[in-house]
Amino acid sequence: MTEKMTMVQAVNAALADAMEADETVLLLGEDIADKEGGGVCGVTAGLSTRFGTDRVKSTPISEQAIMGAAIGAAMIGFKPVAEIMLMNFFTVASDMIVNHAAKLRFMSGGQTSVPIVVRTMTGAGVSNGGQHSDYLEAWFAHTAGLKVVLPSCPADAYGLMLSCIDDPDPCIFIETLPSLFTPGPAPERGRKIPIGKANVIRQGGHVSVIAYGRIVNSIATLAEKLSGEGIEIELIDLRTISPLDLDTILASVRKTGAAVVVHEAVKAFGPGAEISSAIHERLFDALRAPVKRIGAKYAPVPFSQPLETASLPSIGEVEAAIRALAPAKIPVPA
Repeated sequence: MTEKMTMVQAVNAALADAMEADETVLLLGEDIADKEGGGVCGVTAGLSTRFGTDRVKSTPISEQAIMGAAIGAAMIGFKPVAEIMLMNFFTVASDMIVNHAAKLRFMSGGQTSVPIVVRTMTGAGVSNGGQHSDYLEAWFAHTAGLKVVLPSCPADAYGLMLSCIDDPDPCIFIETLPSLFTPGPAPERGRKIPIGKANVIRQGGHVSVIAYGRIVNSIATLAEKLSGEGIEIELIDLRTISPLDLDTILASVRKTGAAVVVHEAVKAFGPGAEISSAIHERLFDALRAPVKRIGAKYAPVPFSQPLETASLPSIGEVEAAIRALAPAKIPVPA
């Protein structure tokens, strides 16, 4: 039987393996040491006991201080992994992230790099309310100098975290709160997943579906259902929002002639808009129909669970979009 692991366990394993291999890797964040509980979701549990509190530091509740300390440590040779507990709290630390971490290598003419990883979690679906649930990856993908990563499964979380820690530039590593404790196949220890390389989860010739994060898993289930009806989708898990693997996206859409882009971030001004525009600019003559975008409603995330569910993209919307784009004549399975 295939060994299973949750995303919490996978990220914990990646941090432990990186710290074991390189003594310059250190962790900073609120309540991340074992004395304070090993992180709000236990992602860093056991690490301060194993590596000491000099390398796993619980900080005051100050996102700017966390980022300032991480940037300073990176500039003198460390590889900090800084935790900003929830992605909405990036707003407090945005000056440090956008004006300092993202720009220092450029403004120093390459003399100073900032090899930090900023871990955070977010995601609607657990009634955390509007100030704790936003997907803000488009903000940071829009900022030159930052890399933005959002894994959909434990194995990818492990491999991408190792690559982020080794990267010379600042990386934003986003963990999806509603899927942190969902088990999946365990990673191969030590195996890194390249930043900026998408994963074609399923081959198909009728419609390309481009997504990332936890909704990828729901779309994979939908793909099995549609396959039984003769509709074969090609499912691409981006893994990385920036840099974007446009080569894989375009190769797929060139083959299928149709595309649906799905994300849980708000649809308006989201990553799907950039992807859709890139496809239209390069493959206009190859498309059977315009690219369809599916995302969350343009509103703060509601606290009420029925309203929260209604604000999110549904798998029914994804199915309807795929059916609308599928070729008119598809052989019925025998």
